[in-house]
Amino acid sequence: MSRYTSILRRGLMATAAAFVAAAAAPAMAAPRLLQAEHQAYDLKAQPLATALSEVARISGRPIVVSTSLARGKIAPALKGRYTADQAYGALLSGSGLQLVTVGANLVVQPGDMGATGQVLGEPQAGDAEILSELVVTGTRIRGAGPVGSNLISISRRDIEASGYATTQQIVQAIPQNFGGGPNESTLGYNNRNNAYLNAGLGASINLRGLGSNSTLVLLNGARPALGGVSGLFADVSLIPSSALDHVEVLADGASALYGSDAVGGVVNLAMRDRFTGLETRLRFGTADGDAQEGQVGGIWGKDWDGGHLTLSYEYYERGRLSANDRAYATEDLRALGGADNRQPFGSPGNIFAGGRYYAIPSGQNGVGLTVGQLLPGQINQSDQQRDTDLLPRQRRHAVYLSARQHLDDKTELFGQVLAADRRFERQYIGSLERTASVPVTNPFYLDVLGARQPVSVRYDFRGDLGKPVNSGGARAVNATAGVTRSFAAWSATLQGGYGRQRENWRSDNNINSFRLRAALADTDPATAYNVFGDPGSTNPTTIARVRGYDTGRGVYEVWSGSLRADGPLFDLPAGTVKAALGAEWRSERYSQSTVTDLSTATPVTAQTLYPGRREIAAAYAEVRVPILSPTAAVGQLDLALAGRIERYSDVGTTRNPKIGLDWRPTRSLTFKGSYGKSFRAPSFQDLQVGPGLTFYQPVALPDPASSTGSTPVLALVGNSPDTGPERATTWSGTVEYQPPRIDGLKLTASYFKVAYRDRIANVNANAFNLLIERAVYAGVIQDNPPADLVARYYAASELTNPSAIPASAIKAIVDLRNRNLSQVDEDGVDFDLDYRRPMGAGQLGLGLSGSYVFSVNQRVTETSPTVDVVGTVGNPNHLRMRGRINWTQGPWATNIAVNYIDGYKNQIPIPAQSVKSWTTTDLQLAWQAPPDAGRLAGLRVALSVSNLFDKDPPFAEIRSVTSATGYDGEKASPIGRLIALELVRSW
Repeated sequence: MSRYTSILRRGLMATAAAFVAAAAAPAMAAPRLLQAEHQAYDLKAQPLATALSEVARISGRPIVVSTSLARGKIAPALKGRYTADQAYGALLSGSGLQLVTVGANLVVQPGDMGATGQVLGEPQAGDAEILSELVVTGTRIRGAGPVGSNLISISRRDIEASGYATTQQIVQAIPQNFGGGPNESTLGYNNRNNAYLNAGLGASINLRGLGSNSTLVLLNGARPALGGVSGLFADVSLIPSSALDHVEVLADGASALYGSDAVGGVVNLAMRDRFTGLETRLRFGTADGDAQEGQVGGIWGKDWDGGHLTLSYEYYERGRLSANDRAYATEDLRALGGADNRQPFGSPGNIFAGGRYYAIPSGQNGVGLTVGQLLPGQINQSDQQRDTDLLPRQRRHAVYLSARQHLDDKTELFGQVLAADRRFERQYIGSLERTASVPVTNPFYLDVLGARQPVSVRYDFRGDLGKPVNSGGARAVNATAGVTRSFAAWSATLQGGYGRQRENWRSDNNINSFRLRAALADTDPATAYNVFGDPGSTNPTTIARVRGYDTGRGVYEVWSGSLRADGPLFDLPAGTVKAALGAEWRSERYSQSTVTDLSTATPVTAQTLYPGRREIAAAYAEVRVPILSPTAAVGQLDLALAGRIERYSDVGTTRNPKIGLDWRPTRSLTFKGSYGKSFRAPSFQDLQVGPGLTFYQPVALPDPASSTGSTPVLALVGNSPDTGPERATTWSGTVEYQPPRIDGLKLTASYFKVAYRDRIANVNANAFNLLIERAVYAGVIQDNPPADLVARYYAASELTNPSAIPASAIKAIVDLRNRNLSQVDEDGVDFDLDYRRPMGAGQLGLGLSGSYVFSVNQRVTETSPTVDVVGTVGNPNHLRMRGRINWTQGPWATNIAVNYIDGYKNQIPIPAQSVKSWTTTDLQLAWQAPPDAGRLAGLRVALSVSNLFDKDPPFAEIRSVTSATGYDGEKASPIGRLIALELVRSW
């Protein structure tokens, strides 16, 4: 650790002590700051739009207002201490305008604010202009919230209070988001949940643990370009958190509105498009090790007559976190109660001959080494985790631009563009632990058995070649532009978009096996490869010649266009029937090229075969029908119907309906229910077919029913050409209760159920058990296939037959290809408790959010037995929660969050192990300079501590094919306690 880093860490610790002393008032807080917090205001009479923007800046409570509504209106002077809602109410009093709530947003629309300045409950019909300003995730009807489904919203104030620096950290704290899948901490540690396809080390969202490709991520309501090999997931690591306004999470199936991928749900990342003024940001954080982080950014926004412009820039950097800095990041886990998983590869190495190991002694260079000097029965071992990185070094630049302009009172042009460039570098577990077959021609050859045969030396080449290094990055641009036009009470939008994400990766300090074999067979002592001594015993020129690499580049592009309209249809006694209609077109393409210098004399350049461009056309409709009005004896009842038809040029057509109901028998009690169909279209990776990607191989599999103990079968490997969409049926039921006698308390509980069918999978991992467990795998076994079918496979160019098994011997065909094969049934309950109230001179807020999964029942095939995998490695745990406490008093705010994930079973070792629960605490102390603070006005200083008590991840012996470690990177973070100081200034 550098002296500079140590000084910074001591400085932050000292700052923390000073903050704690200064904030000696009651100090318990939460990521959800109170809307009821009182702030000091001293505003002169000024244009209404300017005054509203100033209240938004001081309070941190954003507001949506149409420029035309505020035009020509003057707000009165405002002086004193008010909550944000009270301040807005005072400014709007007498203006003919009112505040309404739409989702988590405050919206200004025509109407009387009332004498009390109280925020009203629902938007009023008839103002097409303001209703066209806002669309909430879960509905296509503007100015309305989703019917039947529970919407989770994380506001800008929640983001600031969380103490997190990046978008991926913010969404990872959502209890419904399972950390498995493509993320920077999972690549190289397991192949579960497509983690191995994350060549660009991006970050995904995985709602319900159904897969990152089964969660739809939107950027301001539009699909961004995708990351990962073949465009597998939306890379949220490219989204600058300082430009993020709020996050909406609909943890319910929504393909009826949004199309493919919306099985686990939809996450919409909404940007700060309506920000006004100038805000700058500086942050530095430090953790044990070299995982320091820095963040610099700014956002500027300006209103003018009929228009608005927002421009944001952010730079973020975090250092690598070495496995050497974490005691549990090792292959030798005996000290933690696990096994010693180190392999018999060392430097110096081990000779394996006659079924026995002979350790090569250290302190010599292999010249003149004799058999008598070897150490029979001893093994030189090395830890592959040593000198690797648990987290890579990451650096990111991001620029966001948003603009809108009214041409007249009915027409508005808009556009936005996000450009980001992220670079990474890490030391990783390569393939440098190798068995070197040393021929007798090698001048250092040692004949242990006297057989004059090639000798096997198990050797760790890292001492010669250096640490394997993986580097690369992702560069993305996402742009949309369009025009909105009002037609009486209806509004129509024509929009086009383009997105492109290019990822590149490179791995250095690997072995070229072709050139290694040549160097081992070399007869010249000056140039032959020497694996019989200490590291560095070989000529550096030879080592350089053996060194190999591989590099690649993948490009995902998407073009899109849409035409949508929404508005009222007609009136019923209970209210106005509203509808939304739309048509969408999308074109996607993925290409990949690689250069590999690992197994041939010279590098090989290849263009990986993907299906190329595909076209998607869709049409949807949504209708919201008020069945009973709020004045009805049994309460208010609303019905929502939605449907979408979507045609893919490569996998056909899907039709997905959804129905939702909201029943509010009293003002304090609401029941919601939904039913729908969702789907996921196969990715480009799922559709790859062709030479080298699909092959047929005869093989003898173990078979207890055979007299010989095995049966010749023909195995089909690769992707099935008949692969189609995955399909799901989803149900949800929600209860919301706000006890009238406990002001400020809201309770929410949502039951969910997902029946996921035709999931794309294969049974490769269990190939040798297929005939042993025929009942389980009957769906992939075709016994006694017709001779002409077997003959066609044998005549195909894709046949490979190393065992020379004749066609006449084939007794069955086993289908090991990726295809629509498996199914998952998952159900559980999401819950949220939120309580806020004034207390003495301050404001108190309490909350608890969580998700409890009852079961995750999986079937590998239709005939397989059902296995409940909830609470196991690679799958969601039963319970995950995030508690929050908030206290604000004057300029001070204290936020505390407690994160909990319950224990689970690690089924990888035999016997299975229990993994303990994990609880971490986050703390933030913040000071907001009051408006009368002179030069400090507008300054916010926050000291944040993640994992306050520095709790290590619970011990879990996670083994992969190549290595092992002592923690589960899908469910725990290795960073430990991170202390960050952040300065935010509004100018």
